[in-house]
Amino acid sequence: MADSFGGFNKELFRFLKDLDKNNSVAWFHKNYDRYQNYLVQPAKSFITEIAPFLNRLNPAIRTEPKFNQTIMRLNKDMRFAKGDPYRAFLLIHFGRIKLDSEFYIYFEPKNFSMGIFINRSEEEKLYFRQNQVKFKKEIIEVCKKYKISNNYSLSYLWEENEEVISKFNAEKHFDLLAKHDLLLLEKIKNPSEKILYSDGIVIEMIKMISQLYPLYCFAISPQPLKELRRFEDNFGEVV
Repeated sequence: MADSFGGFNKELFRFLKDLDKNNSVAWFHKNYDRYQNYLVQPAKSFITEIAPFLNRLNPAIRTEPKFNQTIMRLNKDMRFAKGDPYRAFLLIHFGRIKLDSEFYIYFEPKNFSMGIFINRSEEEKLYFRQNQVKFKKEIIEVCKKYKISNNYSLSYLWEENEEVISKFNAEKHFDLLAKHDLLLLEKIKNPSEKILYSDGIVIEMIKMISQLYPLYCFAISPQPLKELRRFEDNFGEVV
């Protein structure tokens, strides 16, 4: 059972920096306690703390504090991956299924980010591509009403050379949502932000998810307006 959550520890970033410089199995085993104390246990406690809100918001969203569900493993499967054996980042994510659109908090050696990953792929249970065509006006209205526009950057996962839109505005940049299938709307933050090291980061995450959930409705449902009404009826029009 995870300990109560009181915030992350600055040692998280020091561990990731050290791992980035010393990415080997021998180094990782030597520093395994640091990994458990500063990454794994705080991540599980954070997930446990936010789980009741997510369970109310949408019971289909996974909230088990487990690897391959809400925590990405650092170790790579070297049967299919080349290069370093470990990922020098920590990803905590909340979606329904593998490769689903999802909310996340992501830690790198020099910063962290919070946002939503939107998967436009044409696969079962993924609906953003078709809803983007059917509900352009409604998506733009949601982004304006919930202050998503002008408050998040837009980038494309695994497209490192693509220009990042620092202030995504749905009305101005709507066509860019169709440029790639894997989209990130996020806020990149500095590790010096004190809220990260207190339980206030849970409230910050809940506020962000509440703000982005109306857009998420268009990613998870063939009837997004019905899901949006359910959200507004149960949680009020969070603005």
